[in-house]
Amino acid sequence: MKRKLAAIITAAVTAMSLCACGASAKSTNTYTVGICNYVDDASLNQIVDNIQGRLKEIGEEKGVTFEVKYDNCNADSNVLSQIIANFEADKVDLMVGVATPVAMSMQAATEESKTPVVFAAVSDPVGAGVVASMDAPGANITGTSDYLDTNAIMNLILAQNPGITKVGLLYDAGQDSSTAAIADAKAFLDGKGIAYTEHTGTNVDEVSLAVDAFIADGVEAIFTPSDNTIMTAELSIYEKLADAGILHYAGADSFALNGAFLGYGVDYANLGRETADMVAEILVDKKDPASVKVRTFDNGTATINTDICSKLGLSFDDLESSFAPFCTKVEKIQTAESFE
Repeated sequence: MKRKLAAIITAAVTAMSLCACGASAKSTNTYTVGICNYVDDASLNQIVDNIQGRLKEIGEEKGVTFEVKYDNCNADSNVLSQIIANFEADKVDLMVGVATPVAMSMQAATEESKTPVVFAAVSDPVGAGVVASMDAPGANITGTSDYLDTNAIMNLILAQNPGITKVGLLYDAGQDSSTAAIADAKAFLDGKGIAYTEHTGTNVDEVSLAVDAFIADGVEAIFTPSDNTIMTAELSIYEKLADAGILHYAGADSFALNGAFLGYGVDYANLGRETADMVAEILVDKKDPASVKVRTFDNGTATINTDICSKLGLSFDDLESSFAPFCTKVEKIQTAESFE
């Protein structure tokens, strides 16, 4: 009987040891990542999809597991605060903030906990106060920037219409990602002696009214930076602009996907993958976010909507030739709600 009891105790102790080892292995090889998206639009969704896809690839490559907790605040600051609080309560190993408002909120919320934060698609990280500098972010936050070369888009507008006399500036004044780009656009147009008018909106209805005002103003082209508010409204305004013969130039290929004449900027799929690489560097390779440089990307891809070209009698081949000196690549796309 004593031998049996001893055997049972030994087996129990062994089982407990194995369980402990298993738990230890899991905690070492499994990382929980909380991702919050700012709003449901083609660009940001493309980033999220590529972050998650790349994390899965990295997991397979390195023999680790990334458990992703994903949420979308839909541009609601109260919901955003709750999502971040939930991530903190769940003790995620790292947070990913997609777009400037999310990055700023995560930065403020993690000042005490020091939970690492990797942001994605913050157009002006230094100007928004998210990082101290691009090369040495400081604190617990770093990430990827979709900084926009505004002058390049202005040059495309002039390449298509050298005699243009009035340009419209369409944006959400509350979007930090638009501040620097709109200031740059005004400086460029002032320098060329080209008149401009600006209208803003904070939701689809207001953006639609702004477009009506631009049509009444007689603008020949409209510029929008990588502004998420306008991006969410693009499907509701592109036909109105096309009917008025106004070319919409914007700061991301997703605008062109959703009906704008042209989108110019970074490859958001690649930006998402690079963001995931930074997550792995911090969690798996144990790099300090404070010393991981903010990554920027080539702004040289112009994406032209061929549906709009056809409607306005424009030739893609002619446009490609005109735009080539100002771009590293000119691509075509047709109107759709989301990327395939």
